[in-house]
Amino acid sequence: MIIIGELINGTRSKVKEAIAGRDADCIAGLAVKQAEAGADFIDCNPGTVGEQEAKDMQWLVETIQAATDKPISFDSPNPQAVQRGLEMYTGEAMPMINSVTAEPGSVEKMLPIVLEAKVNVVALALGEAGMPTQGGQREEVARQLIDRLVDGGIAASQIFVDPIISPLSTSPEACLHILQAIGAIREYCPECHITCGLSNISFGLPNRRLMNRAFIGLAMQAGMDSAVVDPLDQKIMAHIVVIEALLGQDEFCMNYIQAHRAGKLDV
Repeated sequence: MIIIGELINGTRSKVKEAIAGRDADCIAGLAVKQAEAGADFIDCNPGTVGEQEAKDMQWLVETIQAATDKPISFDSPNPQAVQRGLEMYTGEAMPMINSVTAEPGSVEKMLPIVLEAKVNVVALALGEAGMPTQGGQREEVARQLIDRLVDGGIAASQIFVDPIISPLSTSPEACLHILQAIGAIREYCPECHITCGLSNISFGLPNRRLMNRAFIGLAMQAGMDSAVVDPLDQKIMAHIVVIEALLGQDEFCMNYIQAHRAGKLDV
């Protein structure tokens, strides 16, 4: 399971204040804690706009890189901010751009950046019709995006398809549609990764972490192999370890055993 640590996001009040005040200790601390907890990528979302977002992205990248060597996920719809972040990136591991969509102009704006930088890219199953509301819409848009990116020169293994997680509170069939889409995308492009913003499923509902933990098991069984999550949530990280073992993705249960010995399953 490829974990994208979600905590450095300017829409969070604490992080927003840290970015505005250039509190490097706060941002560096979040980066280190997520890396130590098992994050494979550190999400970097300034949460601002325009030129300010580019400046904030530059500062965040410099701060994160000084604290950890984990690759960064440049999380912004602003090509200028993404480009600035990539210019500052010095890591050896391939970073990620989050994201492109099937909306008019999105692929055209981001594709040259992805090709030049040779990075992973999150492909949101979001088309001209907006947020998917019916079964079958996610996988249809995802297939179109995959084809456009591959035809444009992106290796399938660099594509992280996000089927768009909509809240269960707004649609009782949302989870079923998402699981159907994950399975269809996995069948259509076995080499692609499938990711998501996990906690969206529980938005507006009580006991959100319980629902998130249940959902990730279903999604992994359907074919999802990545997620944007809070790696400091020890229970969900423990669940991921257990689910990987149960799905036959942990040879001889070695990761499970190591996690147990490290006390990571005592939650």
